[in-house]
Amino acid sequence: MKTRTLGKDKLEVSAIGLGCMGFTQSYPPYPDRKDAIDTIRRAVDLGVTFFDTAEVYSYGKNEDLVGEALQPVRDRVVIATKFGYDLSETPDLTTSARPVSLSSRPETIRRAVEGSLRRLRTDHIDLYYQHRVDPNVSIETVAETVGELIKEGKVLHWGLSEAAPATVRRAHAVCPLAAVQSEYSLWYRKPEAELLPTLEELGIGFVPFSPLGKAMLTGRFNKDTRFDQTDFRSAIPRFQGDNLKHNMELVEYVEALAKQKETTPARIALGWLLAQKPWIVPIPGTKRVERIKENIGGADIQFTPEELADIRRRLDSIEIVGGRYPEDQEKMTGL
Repeated sequence: MKTRTLGKDKLEVSAIGLGCMGFTQSYPPYPDRKDAIDTIRRAVDLGVTFFDTAEVYSYGKNEDLVGEALQPVRDRVVIATKFGYDLSETPDLTTSARPVSLSSRPETIRRAVEGSLRRLRTDHIDLYYQHRVDPNVSIETVAETVGELIKEGKVLHWGLSEAAPATVRRAHAVCPLAAVQSEYSLWYRKPEAELLPTLEELGIGFVPFSPLGKAMLTGRFNKDTRFDQTDFRSAIPRFQGDNLKHNMELVEYVEALAKQKETTPARIALGWLLAQKPWIVPIPGTKRVERIKENIGGADIQFTPEELADIRRRLDSIEIVGGRYPEDQEKMTGL
């Protein structure tokens, strides 16, 4: 597996990581714990060294799973997790489905890091993101708090998720950021306008989540696909009805590219992301070993400058309709 580095301190990670959320939430059916652990460990065997989770995913269950899976190989991997919600509001973290509130108060962050360290079975977090910007706490206060955790050795690097460029600048000025995580793919390109230039200027890495468009770019769906109510995509406007039918134009284009290059649509999508900047590291999520093998093959896809220019022209001509989140969640993003 090829490697890349994030931030000026050059945090080294595999060129393609593994987003672990789907093992326990949002995209059923879920594997049993033993199968999930075996899959994560197999990813390590295949060369993946970068694993992404979050405190709020299944209210701690996801971190606990990732922690058990990676404990035997802790010295070989980089674990990223996230803070930013007040989990003290959920009395039973293993079963409650009740929403929790944003909170990046210093005391909440300190409580969060101790819980994450315990569940991840480690004495340090390699990359610690603020999951969503808290409008009630200044980003400078957040940066100062995480800076203290870095001095204490509990956190090695930090980052932001779904933060606006101005927020990134303010945070970075207080405590340098290693990475920013946001959605970015052939399916969603808004970060190109302001965020990517800001990160390049400041020397901050970029970690695209949903790099396969929540599996839209894998070729698994068609215009008639309907998602079960337990599937997060069932609530996303761009996956619904006429929007989905319209958006198949992009899918068909990616499938055509894959045929031309004798590869798969997923590898085209990931290879295209890697071709944009050398400091971009996508974290596709999957629960299946065969998909992990397919995804890491995206690091071997090469595009000529002419091919990249042609792709960009075609993308600019394709309109994607429908929001990328339900309306209430869209308001929580900074892009």
